[in-house]
This record gives sequence, C-alpha cells and structure tokens, in this order.
Amino acid sequence: RVLELTGCAASMVASSRSYADFTPEATFDIKKVDLHRLEEGPPLTATLTREEGLKYYRTMQTIRRMELKADQLYKQKIIRGFCHLYDGQEACAVGIEGGITLSDHLITAYRAHGYTLTRGGTVREIMAELTGRRGGIAKGKGGSMHMYTKNFYGGNGIVGAQVPLGAGVALACKYLGNDQLCVSLYGDGAANQGQIFETYNMSSLWKLPIIFICENNQYGMGTSVERSSASTEYYKRGDYIPGLRVDGMDVLCVREATKFAADHCRSGKGPILMELQTYRYHGHSMSDPGVSYRTREEIQEVRSKSDPISMLKDRMLSNNMASIEELKEIDIAVRKEIEDAAQFATTDPEPPLDDLCSHIFANDQPFEVRGATPWTKLTSTS
Repeated sequence: RVLELTGCAASMVASSRSYADFTPEATFDIKKVDLHRLEEGPPLTATLTREEGLKYYRTMQTIRRMELKADQLYKQKIIRGFCHLYDGQEACAVGIEGGITLSDHLITAYRAHGYTLTRGGTVREIMAELTGRRGGIAKGKGGSMHMYTKNFYGGNGIVGAQVPLGAGVALACKYLGNDQLCVSLYGDGAANQGQIFETYNMSSLWKLPIIFICENNQYGMGTSVERSSASTEYYKRGDYIPGLRVDGMDVLCVREATKFAADHCRSGKGPILMELQTYRYHGHSMSDPGVSYRTREEIQEVRSKSDPISMLKDRMLSNNMASIEELKEIDIAVRKEIEDAAQFATTDPEPPLDDLCSHIFANDQPFEVRGATPWTKLTSTS
C-alpha cells in the first residue's frame, strides 16, 4: 500500500513537471485569405495559447461526438424527422466564436447543433431536444432545426430566410448603439436566394454591423456548387460589399478572419461577407446517404488531409502545447459526457399536451387558446 502511494505521488510530480514544460503559446502560419474590395486582409499568422488550443479541441471534439451519437440515435428511430449533422464543419463554429463575443448575435440555418453548443447550450439540452423531451433546449418543441440560446436566434428551416432576420438583429444593434454585431450564416445552397441579395442591399445602404457568412460545404443538398451556381466565388457575391474567402477547415484561419470582419463592422464601415470553404462528412440530412453524388474516396481524402480536429491536434502536439495522453483524457471525458446526455435524452419524459400552447410570449399573463376544435381549450403560459 505504501509502495502504491509512493508510486502515485511520484507520477503526480512527474505529471505536474510535464505540464509545466508545455509551450504556453505558439504562433502559426495560416493560409492567405482571398480578398474582394479590400486592400488588406487578416494576418498571415495566428497566435494560439495552450488554454485556447485545449478549449477549441474539446469543443470541436464534443460537436463531432455529439453528431455521431445523433446519427446512431436516428438510425435507432429514437430521433425522428429532419436532422442535419455538422461533423466536418466544426472549425467554422468554433473559429467564429473565437473571433466575436457571446454578447454579439448569431443566426444560422438548420445545420445548427454546433452553434447551439458554442453559443452556450449544453450537450444534454441539445440531445434531449433532438429526441423531443421536456429537458430539451426548446423544451422538446423545436427539434433538430429549432434550438435557441441567449443572442442565438436558431436554427431556421426555410432556406435563406434567416439572412434578412439577421439584418433585423443588426439593425437593432445599430439603433441601440451597443457596439454589438450579428453574424448571419447560410450555405452555398441558399446563396442563390433572392432575399439574400435584397438583404445585402439594405445592409449596405444602412451600414449595418452584420457579417454575412456563407458556409460553402461544396454541395447544396445533392447538387455540387459547380452545377448550381454560375459563379462559385461566393465571397464576391456582395458586389459592393467587401468579401473574404477563408479556409473553413482551419480553426485559426476562421478565427482571424472573423476578428478582422468584426473590427470592420464595429468601426462603422457596414457589412462584410465571408465565404468559409468547408466540407460535411454526412449527407445533407439523415435521409441522404451522401454517396450518390460524391464518392466515398472523396470524403476519405478530405478526412485524411483537411480534418479540422486532426489539424489542430497536430499543431499542438508538434509544438509541445499538449501531450497525446492529455488529449486522450479529453476524448474520454467528451465520450462520457455524450453517453450521459444520450441516456438523459432517451429517458427524460416527453412534454405533456398541456404545454402545447405555452411559451408563445416571453412575459404575459396566462390566456386561453382554442384547440383544433372549438370545444378543445388549452392554456398558454409564459
């Protein structure tokens, strides 16, 4: 027993010594950003602290594992309906959050699980929402596409419709003079929507503090960008709005570009457009196997050469910012968190019928709502 304790103490000393030996901060070269109507862009280097690196790694790994668990639950028919997974695109969500603050605003389309997490939602709340349970982030009423947190406006199911809503949030920021901005995200599939161009125009006329971000994952549903868009240079689509084309698989590239875009907005110069070149590993949604319009080899090549988690991991290990054992410990902790959340999401009760009409208004006295027939009465509470 004494030997055990001695060995334990020795390992603790070795551990603390090795942690002290880690590089606290490192600077990395990052890919040059393509510019539109800008004389200069984000820097060509990015500084990463050890704490930031570990945080980004944990968050991206959590999103990845959460989406893989959602895939599993969907195939078991525990999650039903629409379900669009974010694995492969983790560097976009984590990099964007690294370049703004939680007091800024964000709105996205229906591939929203990752942003719900980075905006402050918990894995437990997200998983329970996916299974339609009372403990879900929208109390089991929103499902995969409609999740919300403070300063996060969803999760929107209509293609492109979130972009003008984001401009409305940016207008509120300008009206209130609070030095905040709105990030309005959409995909390459939505980039040809007329309402997006209308929003560009209004935002430019009113010099709104809005960052338009096109997450170009190469396919709008099952259609490649080359087949759907006469111009695939989405960062130039704003015409009179400055644009950036960024490597969306590199969390540091995304972070630095977002910081640059945020500074542009906060200085009163109006909107800016970013195109993040990224890739989704799953199909468009769970009803799409994802291999009828692209090959398994293509997916595997992106995984092996450009995976956002592997890229960050390699940087940290090669610069002595973390150990393999430490990152494995994070992986184990993340897996446990996901398993616990999945257990909760499959055992938590579904919301009762009495809650059907509740939460229509944020602050209001209870009122009566007519049901499907005149004699069916429900009560709405805030």
